[in-house]
Amino acid sequence: MIKLQQLIGLPVIVIHSGRLVGTVKDAWFDEHWQLKGIILDTAKWFATSVKIVEWSDVLSCGEDTVIIASEDAIVRMKPKQLLRSFYTGLVKLRDLPVMTVQGIQLGRVSDVYFYPNQGTQIVGYELTDGFVSDLMEGRKWLKAPSDPDTVLLGEDAIIVPAVSEAELEPVAASNSIDREK
Repeated sequence: MIKLQQLIGLPVIVIHSGRLVGTVKDAWFDEHWQLKGIILDTAKWFATSVKIVEWSDVLSCGEDTVIIASEDAIVRMKPKQLLRSFYTGLVKLRDLPVMTVQGIQLGRVSDVYFYPNQGTQIVGYELTDGFVSDLMEGRKWLKAPSDPDTVLLGEDAIIVPAVSEAELEPVAASNSIDREK
């Protein structure tokens, strides 16, 4: 499992030339919140387009770099076309409140987890209740429900089943699960 924020800031390198083509600025998602690709950092302040790489063109993402298939994989897109992203889209996944169907807020999204080589579905959420709470109690990890139809990933909130409150784990526990896999 990898945290999405581990990708942010990583250099993006073309496999056959070894050329650095940018750094990861953000990730964008489709309407079902499946990872569609990465957004590259641009040097322009008032750019009319952004550079993206579809996830299918990402060959690997390690601790230190992201490797892509070719420079042809870099496509320009208008920012308005990136409806959903982690940081910069019209709808941002970061800081979305996670609520149960009973109206209980479990926290706000601080990061998401996915398996980089097994598809692009989000498999878990790291939740925060704020800086002070993070210091006192730590962040929480919520495994994404196995049935994606039980989760509503809306524009202003994520709605999860009522049982999700009982399934919250400390982040440290989810990291130890990660090491076992």
